[in-house]
Amino acid sequence: MKAGSRDLTHGNIVRQILVIAFPILLAQLFQSLYNSVDSIVVGNFVGTTALAAVTACSDISRLLVGFFTGLSAGFGVLFSQHFGAKDFKKLHDAIHTAMLFAVLLGAAMAVTGIALTPLLLKLVDCPQDVYPEALLYLRIYFVGVFFTSIFNIASGVLRAVGDSKTPLYYLTAACGLNIALDLLLVICFHMGVQGVAVATIVSQCLSVCLIFRNMLITPDVYRVTLKELRLHRIILSRVLKLGLPAAIQNCIISFSNLFIQRYINSFGSSAMAGIGAAKKVDKYVSVVAGSIGMATAIFIGQNYGAKKNDRVRKGILSTIAISFCGITLLGFPVYYFAHALIRVFTADEEAIRYGVAMIRIIVPLYYTQALHQIFSNTVRGYGRSAMAMMTTAGGMIVC
Repeated sequence: MKAGSRDLTHGNIVRQILVIAFPILLAQLFQSLYNSVDSIVVGNFVGTTALAAVTACSDISRLLVGFFTGLSAGFGVLFSQHFGAKDFKKLHDAIHTAMLFAVLLGAAMAVTGIALTPLLLKLVDCPQDVYPEALLYLRIYFVGVFFTSIFNIASGVLRAVGDSKTPLYYLTAACGLNIALDLLLVICFHMGVQGVAVATIVSQCLSVCLIFRNMLITPDVYRVTLKELRLHRIILSRVLKLGLPAAIQNCIISFSNLFIQRYINSFGSSAMAGIGAAKKVDKYVSVVAGSIGMATAIFIGQNYGAKKNDRVRKGILSTIAISFCGITLLGFPVYYFAHALIRVFTADEEAIRYGVAMIRIIVPLYYTQALHQIFSNTVRGYGRSAMAMMTTAGGMIVC
């Protein structure tokens, strides 16, 4: 086993979890920065209508990102189980099947999304004064779905073998490029929402090029050989059995938000802008539970593959303690400085009022979100992804 991958089946449990979770947390923060930077730039340099247009698309973009993040996490369970069991032949075949599937799925969803953009905006009841800019932004954004698919699956491969730092480095580079292009295209070239959408695509393309190059040249166990990319039917079936329920689970939450967005939109552009800003802040706090949850699935997958169930049980208790500490440290400042945080996105006082109200309602509930993430990812780490999906559907839809 070469440098880069990390064996989580031995060593200090808390340290191992933190080493995996912290880069995932930072990577999710940088991924969240894509839309946040878009909102900050258009909200301050274009106007409230442009910010409302980006907000109208935010739940749709979160639906897509959530789908691919879930798919990546589900795929990663299989990768981590094979890695923990030291079955590198099965790991090799699973990686090549998943990567080719990511390319095909990303292309298909990009084309379909562009065609269905008007329908999706109708679904969230996008107001007419916002519709033209939202239509343009979302259609350009859908082009980047191709890159989102590849990057998330590739990141899932690296994280499953214990390397959560490399995806972070590439996301950092992409985020820096995104910020620079946002400012250049909007302030200097006056491209409005079109400029921030183009900046997102270009930066996503950079992250894919970097991570795919890494997988082509690495001497580690996750190396990709282009001529060996193929869809192994049996492996694909198992990969989808683990990945699709996780993707659907994430989509259930995002899809329910599409209908909530319809009601928010009925209150006008100030409500859309304020709630949209609050959602951006929310993403930064909720990544604590999300990143610990993803680390839980990786840790349990490797140890389950190595048949170390006692270590799994200790890991669950450790992740709960770590997650609660992180939420406390981050949640309290967000609650008390909510007004200043929303003002970063907009100067509209009515929009700020809406945003602050939302933040102060949801922050205390992050502890239950943490438990949900840990327990559902524990079940997923054991390869029972469908069970985790059904419990989420029961909670988010039935209740």
